[in-house]
Formats: sequence, structure tokens, C-alpha cells
Amino acid sequence: MLVISDLHKSFGDIHALNGCSLSVQRGRMLGFLGPNGAGKTTTMRSIFGLISPDSGSVTWDGQELGSGERLGFGYMPEERGLYPKMRAHDQLSYMGRIHGLTKKEAADSASYWLDRLGLAERHDDAIEALSHGNQQRVQLAAALVHDPALLVLDEPFAGLDPIATETMSEVLDEQTAAGKAVVFSSHQLDLVEDICEDVAIINEGSIVVEGTVKALKDAAPIRHLEVDVDGDARALLETLEGVRSIEVEGSRHNVIIDASSDVRGFLGRAQEAGRLRHFSYTTPSLTDLFREAVQ
Repeated sequence: MLVISDLHKSFGDIHALNGCSLSVQRGRMLGFLGPNGAGKTTTMRSIFGLISPDSGSVTWDGQELGSGERLGFGYMPEERGLYPKMRAHDQLSYMGRIHGLTKKEAADSASYWLDRLGLAERHDDAIEALSHGNQQRVQLAAALVHDPALLVLDEPFAGLDPIATETMSEVLDEQTAAGKAVVFSSHQLDLVEDICEDVAIINEGSIVVEGTVKALKDAAPIRHLEVDVDGDARALLETLEGVRSIEVEGSRHNVIIDASSDVRGFLGRAQEAGRLRHFSYTTPSLTDLFREAVQ
């Protein structure tokens, strides 16, 4: 298990990390969320020793990290870390050798991951000849080629088309099913909600929300109400207590309300006011939780 404890890191007057603590268990996938500049990339780089925190610790299975432990991890940085003129298969084989694989093991693993990620016909293409999305796939393959116990991915889904997104999601599911620990950052909150069991939200350098997606949604102080009625709904909504925000799309009203608000009375009044075309009352989305946590 990866455990990050009370990390602090400052760059001059900027406090990038301010007591950041989180954990990622084997066989679990953690969505690591936060606004731009919240400290996600600094935290990830600290795992690999690319940044030295001012204080705090990062451990794996209870042990402080050294170069040997880090060789067993896979890292996909947000900025491409590939040699643009090197052929895809050669590059992955080279990465495998760096992580301790034999020449044959590295070559076989490179072939497997290029094929698995839909690049069977691009083995001999230079990285610079590939599209952005295909370069993204090669970067993921570079993180996977040595069969890491921990996979850390910084914005792996950025710029991917739906097919590539689906492929990458399947691969990450396979890794967690195989007992690997996976943590990735993303601004695509709907995607994180779909594929992650666990999330951690960082804001201003510290974790403000952490837990399973289901538990966080159930325990949230807000609920999401959607209502669509014939006629003007504004007067109806004024009778509803605990309203935090209202978004109107045509005749449909999307309302964020306190979890303690009584919607049964509101539903009755809506039915009396006109034909009720649509009504739903749900736990908040991950996007709603994110807004509540960082605003």
C-alpha cells in the first residue's frame, strides 16, 4: 500500500503542499482530483523522488522509498517523457531494460502492450509520427512495460477520443483486478466517477475529501433535484427550503439542495401546479462534491 503522510513543499512563497496525506491500497483505483495548482502533480512527483518534500513521508508497504522500490513503479507524467525520433517498440524495450527486464522480456512486453493498446501496426513508427492520442497510448505502455506494482498517472485521459478512453479504462480495470495499486489525476470527473472506487480531492495543498465514491455521495450534505413541469416553476421553487443553486435549461430546473430538505411536500405542490413531466431526486454527482469541496 502507498501511504503519503503530511507532505509539505514550498517553492518560495508558494505552498504547493500543505500537509497532504492519502493512501492507495493494492487492488484499488484512486481518482486524484483538484483544481489547477492544487498540488496534484507535486504530490505525484514526490512519490518518484522528482521533488523532495520539505517534510513528511512517502512509504510503500511500510517502507521508505528508495531507487529500488521506485523501479517497481510505473509513472505517466502529464508532459510527454518520450524520445520523439525513437521508434515506439524500441523505446518501450529500452524502458523495460531500464527497469530490469532482460532483452527478450523487454521486447516481448513492448510488443504485448503496443498490441493491447491498439498500436499493432505502429511498432516501427517514430513517436513524432504518431497522433497525440497514440503518443498518449505509448506513454501508458512505457509505464506498464515492466509490470509495476504501483501505477501513477498524471492526466492520462487528456485529449483521448472515446475509443482510446475506453481502452485505457479497461487496462486500468485489469491492473486493479490483478492486485496493482493505481492512482491517476483527471479533470474528467464523470469518467472518474464511472471507473474509480476511491477518490481524494486536494485543494491548496491538502486533502479536503477522501473516501469511496459511494460513501462520499451518501454522506454528502447536498442532494440533486431535477424537475420539469408545465408552467413556471419559479414560484414553486421559492417554497422549497435549503436551495443552494438553480440551473435552468428550458423548462427543466436542476437544483442543488440541502440533504435535510423535505422534497415530498414540494413534489405534491408541483403536481398540483401542472402536469409533472419529470422529477428526480438523487445523491450528488462527483462534480457536485468537487464544487462543494473546493469553492
